[in-house]
Amino acid sequence: MQWFENLARLTEQKVPLVLVTLLSVRGHAPREAGAKMLVTAEAAYGSIGGGNLEATAITLARKLLGSSGPTPQIHTLRLTENAPAEHGVQCCGGEVQVLLEVVTPARPTVAIFGVGHVGLALAKVLSILPVELWLVDSRAEMLTDERLRPLQQEQARLRVFHAPILDGIVNDLPAGAHLIIMTHDHAEDLFVLEAALRRSDLGFIGLIGSAVKWRNFQHKLLQQGLSQAALARVTCPVGLPLTRSKAPEAIAIATAGQLLPLLLGAKAEAQSPSPNASAAPKANQ
Repeated sequence: MQWFENLARLTEQKVPLVLVTLLSVRGHAPREAGAKMLVTAEAAYGSIGGGNLEATAITLARKLLGSSGPTPQIHTLRLTENAPAEHGVQCCGGEVQVLLEVVTPARPTVAIFGVGHVGLALAKVLSILPVELWLVDSRAEMLTDERLRPLQQEQARLRVFHAPILDGIVNDLPAGAHLIIMTHDHAEDLFVLEAALRRSDLGFIGLIGSAVKWRNFQHKLLQQGLSQAALARVTCPVGLPLTRSKAPEAIAIATAGQLLPLLLGAKAEAQSPSPNASAAPKANQ
């Protein structure tokens, strides 16, 4: 099987991997420049020449796969008797450069519950990113093809759900999904939020609204048996404090800015503020 066929299969299965490419060859080496190999946490597919060269590349690839930063790396390896050789001597006499690139096949998922003025504005901003974007609303008129057409020309993969009862969609979200709750009905917001908090494997949980709304919700959620630790997972009000404007577009940009480090793999210190941090846009939809 060719390397690109294995790549298609592994990405379809959402298996993280490192693409190893023999970038350059000087002198003699077992394989020519351009040879490729795929390395996962448990297996390797293809070959860049075997022996110490290949075993070292696999070790480096798995180290990169387990690191927090997916920045590509280039390593120079010598194929001589005097070169470091943890996995056996290769004395071809050449020198090679190996390029390691992390491939993360699973797009991050963002679910917007409530596609009114603010929800649609947020969807427009997020649609330009390579994410899987779930749009969920109990009102069919919010999800018409005409209304959502501007989103369909962008990078995001759209999934649209008209669901009179929204908790089923929460339960269907993949592990690690981020969700923003901004429906037209506070009762729906609370319903979706409770369902989200009963899952321990979701990512960012943002709720639009004022500090008063959040205090009322906390009281009701505690009555439903949820813990303070669970409530601490919620960010409300949602959005970075970029402006005091309550315009839908302003709230959308502030919220997208809060999500951006989570979606594009920035360092943890650049991620969202604590749930108790104040955010300027406090409008309800």
